[in-house]
Order: sequence, then structure tokens, then C-alpha cells
Amino acid sequence: MNKNLFGLARIPAPAVLVPAVLSAAVTFAGMHATPARAQNETIAKVVMQAPLRVVDPILTNAYVTRNHGYMVFDTLFALDANGKPQPEMVESWKETPDKLTMTLTLRKDLKFHDGAPVTGEDVIASLKRWAERDALGQRLMAATAKLESPDPRTVVFRLKTPFGLLLEALAKPGSPVPFIMPKRIAATPASQPISEVIGSGPYKFVAATFQPGVRASYVKFADYVPRKEPASGFAGGKVAVVDRIEMVNISDAQTAVNALRRGEIDFVEDVPPDLVSQLEGVKTVALKSYGKSTNMFTLRMNWLQPPFNNVKVRRAALAALYQADYLDAQIGDGKMYQVCGAVLSCMSPYASEDGATQTKKPDLARAKALLKESGYDGSKVVILHPTDLPILASLASVTAQALKSIGMNVEIQSMDWATLLSRYSKKDGVAQGGWSIFQTGFSSLDLMNPITNPNLDGRGEAGYVGWSRSEEMEKLRDRFADESDPATKKQIALAIQKLNYDQVFFIPLGAYSKVKGYNAVKLGSMTDAQIPLFWSGKK
Repeated sequence: MNKNLFGLARIPAPAVLVPAVLSAAVTFAGMHATPARAQNETIAKVVMQAPLRVVDPILTNAYVTRNHGYMVFDTLFALDANGKPQPEMVESWKETPDKLTMTLTLRKDLKFHDGAPVTGEDVIASLKRWAERDALGQRLMAATAKLESPDPRTVVFRLKTPFGLLLEALAKPGSPVPFIMPKRIAATPASQPISEVIGSGPYKFVAATFQPGVRASYVKFADYVPRKEPASGFAGGKVAVVDRIEMVNISDAQTAVNALRRGEIDFVEDVPPDLVSQLEGVKTVALKSYGKSTNMFTLRMNWLQPPFNNVKVRRAALAALYQADYLDAQIGDGKMYQVCGAVLSCMSPYASEDGATQTKKPDLARAKALLKESGYDGSKVVILHPTDLPILASLASVTAQALKSIGMNVEIQSMDWATLLSRYSKKDGVAQGGWSIFQTGFSSLDLMNPITNPNLDGRGEAGYVGWSRSEEMEKLRDRFADESDPATKKQIALAIQKLNYDQVFFIPLGAYSKVKGYNAVKLGSMTDAQIPLFWSGKK
């Protein structure tokens, strides 16, 4: 399973789990050939937070594959630094007064890496494949009566009903991203890996040198024409900062930090908090946060099995938890984390703290009273704990201590991350190998929207692991998707926040930042964003 954050896997809903076989190598013709390099070529060697194995950004939710996708592919729209959708491949767009027709006009002279022009047919095929894997994309297609391209530069959405999140969907920054690829490649079933990696973005993927899990190379696409606007977040002009990027795998963080200090590599995506000081004061190295709340720890309970099939037990557990305990134990440095109870993350324009009792000192007396009122019978609570992910090392013990303090029967079961991923999909009781609680971490990009936030899934056994069921939540999410008025959307988001804490769909355990370290001379003009973007608005 591919990993994200500090090696942490992005956990998708069971319906979109990537089979283990798909993490194996994708075969490319001439993979071991070594292409000639131009003289005076600027090269950056980069270490990402996980090895790149899957190169199809629609097939998997792995963050490293998403980051790879941003180098190779482009999008119709993109979010700027303020979180607003801006045109990227689109030159202009027009919506009819009844909001049932949206016409997009593509920029002139857009080209794929094989020299073919980008057309509306490519866009349509790409969006349809993306929508098969994406919750927001599925809602967009359900609202679309017809998607057509009357000429090569035009794409028309003809909607059944107004869809207030249309531009947000096309600008979605989290996995899977609605990247545009050639029609012939996008025709690949979404359940199967693509056999070519060809986009229209600022870098070309070098298939000849790809060694899955070991090395991936990218070269600047000479025919890419950046937008004239300055780079801002994921939007604006994308000017490649170097001629070639070589992504290499160094699994040990200390080894990667040492290599950056010595100038042997140029970029480390994740510098662990305890190693940051080793890079401070190094002349050639810049240290920069992605933002104080770019990631969030989360706790999810199993709604199918005792004791958390009882909402009163879930409320008791919520009352016993305290975010600061998790953040101090796991991150330690107060400059690197933020107490945050917003279920859509504190980066979301809809952020709220309503109902978030875990951001304050816990009321253990109230928690014990709630547990007694629930009729809790001493049922065992099994917390899944991964032993091979340092970024999650302390979470299980903090939860166990809190729940034991109010009288719950708690057992931590330790295993490696791969085993946990197979275990957490089990719907059986704990005696049959099931579970009660698992904790993980998400990029805030995946939490900011009620439609894409998997923890707010109310579809029960058909939805995200934990299998929360709520018709009320699904109706609120439908309303949010259909609404276009910002003020009304904010009211709906607040209702979702309140419902989450009333029924305890999940518990945010606090926001934290990652720190990137990089060669300030070679990569100093990188665009600021929540993920690594190897382009700049400066020419």
C-alpha cells in the first residue's frame, strides 16, 4: 500500500481500495535504457515521503502518486493560495442564467507531451475516468445530462439540475485529482492501470528510466506555455524550476537529511520534527513549513460492532479525549501543530469549532456519566496500532489511557501498517478479528469539502470504513453539493459540523505541519502550496 504524510497511507473507502497487485511495477518499453542528457542541464534529486510505485494518479489515492501527477498532468481549473478556483487549461467559461449549461473554452496551443493537441474529447474522456473513482466527480456526473465537445477547444456541461460545486470539482486538489490526459489513455478502465504516462504539464515523465519504488525521472516540457498570472497555490503560471527532476527513494529519514546536508540530494519532502535542528544553519538548505494545519490526525470508531454501535458510548469517548495530549505526545513542538476541532480542517473556508469538546480539557466526570447512561457492559475496545509508522506511534496509547480512565475495557493490538490495512476493512466483531478504533492522518486537502471528506460518509456498510450511517448527513451533503450561494453553503457546513459531533462520525485529533528541506540555490523559487510543486511563477 502506498503511503502519504510521514509515510502514512491515504485510506480510501473499501469501494476504491487499490489491490496489492497494482502496487507492482508498471511495465514500460525500454525501461532500463538511459537517455542522453543535455550539457549544462540543471538537475534536482528529490526524496519524497514514500517511494513511487503506481504512476496512474486516478487508480490510487497515494499522495506520492498525486505529487507525481502534478508534475506531468494539468487541470482545467486549480485552487489559488486563497482556496478559490482559477482557470488553468481553460481560457474562458460561461454559465447560462438557469445554471444548467456551463461552456468551457480551452487555451490555444495546449499540447500533450507526445506533440498531439489537447482537445475537448480528451477532456471529456479524462473527466469520465476520474469520476469513476472520485466521490465529488460521481456527484458531478450524476447531475450532468450530457457532456459534449462541439469543437476541439470547447467542452459543454449540460446539467439535469444546477451543481454548485462544478468549478470546485474541476479544481479539486486532493486525490484523485481531475488530471487531463489523452483520450486513448483515458479510455483505460478506471480499475486498470494506464500503460503510458503522457500529460500536458510542465514536466515530461521519462518512462525509460522508471524503476518502481527506486527511481523516477522528469524533464522540462519545452512546449509547455505557462499562464501569464503569477503562480498562486496550485494555480497561475507553472514555470519549471529545473531541467530535470530525479526522484530517488531513501527510506530512512536520517540518511535523507544527511544527504541533503552534504548536497547529495536537493529536496526532502518530509523532515521529521526531531531532525529539523540538524538542517538549521546549513547555508545551502532552506526549511519551510507547508502550513501549520496542512495535516490532521483523526480517530474513527466502528459503528457496526459493540460498543461503538451505541451513540452514547461514542459520546462518552469524545468527552474523554483531549487533543493537546495527542499533539504533545506525537509532535511535541507547539510551533508545528494547532489545536483544531474543525471536521473540515482549519484550512477550510467552512471551518468551525462547534461541538469540538476535545479541544478543551476533558470532563471525565461527564464522560463516566455518559458511559454509565449508555449501559456499557464492559465490551472490549480494540485499538489498531501500526508499529512501523513513527508519525502514528503515540496515538493509540493516548487513546487507550483516556478510555481506561473512564472505565472502558481497552486493548491495543499492534501490527505493521500493511496488516492494519487488511484488518481495518473487516466488519466482524473483535473476537472474530475485527476492530473498534483506528487512528490515521489526512492531508487537509482531503478534508476541506464535506463531499470529499470520507469521515463524513453516511452510507453505512456501502461507505467508508467505520461504516457510519445517517440519512440526515447524506441529505446535508447533497444540499451542499447542489448549493451555489456561499453563505448558504457555510450554513450547511455548520450543520454538518454539528451533526458530526452529535453522532460522532469521527474525532479530529489536531492539525500539524510538515517541513520540507531543500537546496535554496537550486529550488529557492518553488511555489508555496500544501504539497511539493516543482514550478515557479518566475521565469
